[in-house]
Amino acid sequence: MRHRSLLSAACAGIALSGALMSAAPALAQVPPAPVPAAPATPDAFTYKDMITANRLGDPQVSPDGRYVVYSVTTTDVEANRRAGSLWMLDLETPDVAPRRLAISDQDANTARWGGDGNLYFLSGKSGASQVWRVASPTATPVQVTNLPLDVNAYRISPSGDKVAVSLAVYPDAADLDASVEMGKAMAERKTTGQVYDRMFVRHWDTWNDHTQNHLFVQSIGRNGQATGTPAWVTKGFDGDTPSKPFGDESDFVFTPAGDSIVFSARLAGKTEPWSTNFDLWKTNGLTGDGTFTNLTQDNPAWDAGPVFSPDGRTLAYRAMARPGFEADRYQIVLMDVQSGQKREIASNWDRSADTLQWSRDGQTLYTTAGDVGSTRLFAVDTRNGVVTPVTGPGHVSAFQQTPSGFVFAQDSLKSPSDLYFKTYLGREMPRRLTQANPAFDAKAFGEYEQFSFPGWNNETVHGYVIKPVGYEEGKKYPVAFLIHGGPQGSFGDGWSYRWNPETYAGAGYAVVMIDFHGSTGYGQAFTDAISQHWGDRPLEDLQKGWAAAQQKYDFLDGSNACALGASYGGYMINWIAGNWSNAFKCLVNHDGVFDTFGMGYSTEELWFTEWEYGGTPWDKPEGYQKFNPANHVENWKTPMLVVQGDHDFRIPTAQGLSTYTALQRRGIDSRLIVFPNENHWVLKPANSLQWHNEVFGWLNKYLTPAQ
Repeated sequence: MRHRSLLSAACAGIALSGALMSAAPALAQVPPAPVPAAPATPDAFTYKDMITANRLGDPQVSPDGRYVVYSVTTTDVEANRRAGSLWMLDLETPDVAPRRLAISDQDANTARWGGDGNLYFLSGKSGASQVWRVASPTATPVQVTNLPLDVNAYRISPSGDKVAVSLAVYPDAADLDASVEMGKAMAERKTTGQVYDRMFVRHWDTWNDHTQNHLFVQSIGRNGQATGTPAWVTKGFDGDTPSKPFGDESDFVFTPAGDSIVFSARLAGKTEPWSTNFDLWKTNGLTGDGTFTNLTQDNPAWDAGPVFSPDGRTLAYRAMARPGFEADRYQIVLMDVQSGQKREIASNWDRSADTLQWSRDGQTLYTTAGDVGSTRLFAVDTRNGVVTPVTGPGHVSAFQQTPSGFVFAQDSLKSPSDLYFKTYLGREMPRRLTQANPAFDAKAFGEYEQFSFPGWNNETVHGYVIKPVGYEEGKKYPVAFLIHGGPQGSFGDGWSYRWNPETYAGAGYAVVMIDFHGSTGYGQAFTDAISQHWGDRPLEDLQKGWAAAQQKYDFLDGSNACALGASYGGYMINWIAGNWSNAFKCLVNHDGVFDTFGMGYSTEELWFTEWEYGGTPWDKPEGYQKFNPANHVENWKTPMLVVQGDHDFRIPTAQGLSTYTALQRRGIDSRLIVFPNENHWVLKPANSLQWHNEVFGWLNKYLTPAQ
């Protein structure tokens, strides 16, 4: 159940009172925002361009390799909504433009090809999200499932005769119908108190409603429709599949014979909020007898992404080694299906593997991984573990194989995602297949380059510098110093719809981004270096990186800069305020940690704080206090803009309010923006526009134009 905050109610009251007072405008009590700077040039790429951009993703290649279906999401800021559609490209006729599929009018999404050549998808046309299919792009859709609950993920069996779906059900219900009735009774009850006897109480942005994601299987008849009572195949398993809130169908897969399902899940029990022990489980057939085989019981850390080889003899998956550490390296493991024996491959490859795909001959696994600021596609030889990069600079977000090569979605700092093709030889430049945002060809973007410098422990640290749009030699430009979150993340050569560096360049600012110790894509030891060292090693990297950038790039005006960050980046803004207080003219803190000790009791994923600070708050209080921004407020003096999502349960609202309280109590110029209906991210189009207006207005208030 979602709880409406007091702040939300107060905001609603202000709007209502304003509407009733004919003499006053509805939002007269809202402080006016500072005015953002004008675009650097008339053709500069701006945040308004970014917000309204088309978003391409999820490419899916047909079994014969001829067609690729992908999604395109459009944004209507005025209506404050986004809408998705499915498009198809014929790879054999590259001169023919992609076409929008008619099933998009039925709110089609999550398109997947079946081995039978049919295209399956989810649609809410019937009133609930169900599985549908079409035999061809112009054929009449057939509704496959007709279940009483929304399908949140699905898989078609290898032979196409079964469908596995994930439904949110009450795990103690006798069957699916009983779960539906329990849901109705919960909705009709007059009491509103929610009762819990174990955690999670809430997760990410949602209060626990006592349901879990469970898997059900139905047979598919010759007419294409699912028949019979759905078999609750994970009945009796205490946990979610897919995992909440970001899991998908990669968490479960049919066995090659289609007679069982292997799924990745974590037991809930009493330890879920401080456990990262996801295991691979196998159902005992498809009857739902309540028994399961744990295939990875020997590993107390995270096991994920099961995929079977083409011959069905080998199960590949990704495995972490350290329990409780969500940013550990994913190692590739191969398990012999018959014997259960396991072996790691590419053990010496110091990168963390993402989604795995088998080659058609079963000799190679393809995966993506962060790599020195880029995210590349790699080929891993399953016999000798040799790893070969397939793509170059940029960010590969998804890929699919064809008989002759790869179709992949790639973006960069200067371009949102489009589809590209590259042969297996990998020697030629990728061929662009789509143009999701043709208007961007006429836009001006800031030129960027990667640089490096000796950081903490004299180890090499990388960063990016972006020139402002309209750059003129000899001028000094104000700087947006962006600090990434995670903290195990990266501000690399990739596109973002929330923190897009090119929008700052388009407004006339130079941009500096440092991948400090803790960042991903530079080896696991580099990533590990931040744990229990939030305030010293990364700060040293940021300070040395800022100095190195100013020395290397004389167009950076070091005395005319603002530092901005979210999540861990927001934490670092608070830490900078108390420990590097003379560096910047202004600060922007989005959903940042103010009190690390309080976070140990108020955040939902306790494994994160317990790993990062070295234990629980009562066992290791010194770990929580050593780099606690709340302990250095007496040094704060820099103006700060504070942004908080009220549905952010990762870094709860009290953290943002505490930051703002400290600023106001010390008399520091500050401004607070609270989004009552946003989580850790600002996702709604109108809110995104407001966010950017406020942030860029804050920059314009404190930074002077180029000299």
